[in-house]
Amino acid sequence: MNTLIKTIEVIGIFAFAISGIIEARKKGMDIVGIYVVGMVTAFGGGSLRDLVLNRHPLFWVEHYWYPVILLFLSALASAIVRHVTEHTRSMIVVQVLDALGLGLFAASGASVAHQAGTNPFISSLIGVMTGVFGGVFRDIICNEIPYVFQRTELYATCAFAGAWSYLLVIGAGGDELTAVMSCITITFVLRILAIRYKIRLPV
Repeated sequence: MNTLIKTIEVIGIFAFAISGIIEARKKGMDIVGIYVVGMVTAFGGGSLRDLVLNRHPLFWVEHYWYPVILLFLSALASAIVRHVTEHTRSMIVVQVLDALGLGLFAASGASVAHQAGTNPFISSLIGVMTGVFGGVFRDIICNEIPYVFQRTELYATCAFAGAWSYLLVIGAGGDELTAVMSCITITFVLRILAIRYKIRLPV
């Protein structure tokens, strides 16, 4: 995995981890619960990606310092997040971080799958899966119906569009940085617009 994707992955881990920590704190969990929810939110999608592509060890096992740093982040953030969750705008923080993580991991998933030589459509699905399933696991642990399975504002669709933008840029001869930034930007902007204007798929 090249340095760019590693960097994207690290940023995505922190964005998703914080959103998971906020949700766990809202549920009144202790530090163990906060750490577990942060872990599955940050690592769930990437782990599923690695299993599907038969990549071993899993990315967070190979880079052992990811869960170590996340442990310290959980301990530090649990105190700070207490004040955030008591604020009426805490949901906005979660949504923005989640949208950012969605774009980052959609880019990571599409890139890794493409480099593994998968069919473009499969690469786009793996990009969606990488971006979405951390949140699915988070919601299940928090005893919620996974957001992506509810009829709410566009979510997986945003990651799908972003993943395809990555593949189209690469297919047109663009460089990796441009393709990754295109995926992140399109996914994030579409997700924020979907939230702002209540855009949903037709029934």
